[in-house]
Amino acid sequence: MTSLRIFFEGNVQGVGFRWTVKRIATGFDVVGWVRNLPDGRVELLASGEEAEVRAFVAAIGESELRAHIRRQSESAADEPTPARGFEIRHD
Repeated sequence: MTSLRIFFEGNVQGVGFRWTVKRIATGFDVVGWVRNLPDGRVELLASGEEAEVRAFVAAIGESELRAHIRRQSESAADEPTPARGFEIRHD
């Protein structure tokens, strides 16, 4: 089991980014969430089998969202997300 925290920078807010990520997540066996940050970035936390999480992140980068992503950084999350399924957070 692996958990990744990924920050997306660029024109990633106000373009349906979170909704598209949630739609992409339905095709993968991952749990987690995506949310907008006050500084204009989008944060993603995804947990699952490593190959599945990596494939999910790759699918985001290969989707129509790639035109909006200027920079992407990732790190291992300390613990798995407590989420069930995949959700958009508004906090």
